[in-house]
Amino acid sequence: MSSVKDVASLYQNLKTEWNKKPRKLDKCGELLNKIKIALTQFSFLPSNNAAANQKELILARDVLEIGAQWAVATKDVKAFERYISQLKCYYFDYKDHLPESSFMYQLLGLNLLFLLSQNRVAEFHTELERLPVDIIRADPYVRHPIALEQYLMEGSYNKIFLAKGNVPAVSYTLFMDTLLDTVRGEIAACIEKAYLSIPCSEAARRLNLQSQQAVLEYGKKRNWTLGNDNCYHFNAAEETSASNCGILPSSELAEQTIEYARHLEMIV
Repeated sequence: MSSVKDVASLYQNLKTEWNKKPRKLDKCGELLNKIKIALTQFSFLPSNNAAANQKELILARDVLEIGAQWAVATKDVKAFERYISQLKCYYFDYKDHLPESSFMYQLLGLNLLFLLSQNRVAEFHTELERLPVDIIRADPYVRHPIALEQYLMEGSYNKIFLAKGNVPAVSYTLFMDTLLDTVRGEIAACIEKAYLSIPCSEAARRLNLQSQQAVLEYGKKRNWTLGNDNCYHFNAAEETSASNCGILPSSELAEQTIEYARHLEMIV
């Protein structure tokens, strides 16, 4: 059976590996697995021996915090979600028994960004309601996803693209990229519906793609048709039909408008 001392020794090894530059993520993963098995032998409910119990709780919390950051570094989204789910117990349920962690709001803010990137807006607001008002107003890690959610509601997509260069921590980049992909997909879907054709350069500008090659690769991924005029063409059948007609059926439109007016007059 592992003692607190044994787990603390493993944690120190993990912390040393995690702080190395560059990190050996495989080694960190192995140590995390060993520590998680050892931690299952501990009792994490507050007990009469407050000092010893607090050491166990802090040790477990610190391990889970590195685990959450490791999951982001390895792009293991499912593992990140599991680590955050466990950490919330220490952050909220045991808050009266533990000193506040310096990583708490960084990771809770990261979780808000994760939920936003997954379009889980209802859960985003549920988690936000658990945070103190002063933290919501002032903490940079929490303010960042809140601002992004506001930009999404406003449709200010350009501000979201600009926000990528202003993340509060490197760990935010993974979910920021996911959110940008989602936003870019929404813009692309709108382009497909709103235009019969659009210049390649204009598509790049609207999608916030920085090079000709990037927009060509994106267009290929969405099966867009690139014409010899260096424009993307959508709904080719509709475009051909419209060009063949040459003129709008103005007489038919006029007759329909007059008929609608007559019906409205009868109703009045």
